[in-house]
Amino acid sequence: MHIDIDKDVCIGAGQCALAAPAVFTQDDDGFSTLLPDREDGAGDPMVREAARACPVGAITVT
Repeated sequence: MHIDIDKDVCIGAGQCALAAPAVFTQDDDGFSTLLPDREDGAGDPMVREAARACPVGAITVT
């Protein structure tokens, strides 16, 4: 699994961090980022839900 966060699109809504807190967090500016060592999602079933929850579609999971 590969997770991509488009930093130019992200508005910092934080829905990803709420949906999959074991994978996503927010940086010091409030924008979505992946937790260290979680770049692949590590099979977390909530990663796809987090991508769907993003109000601007900034997260893609392949």
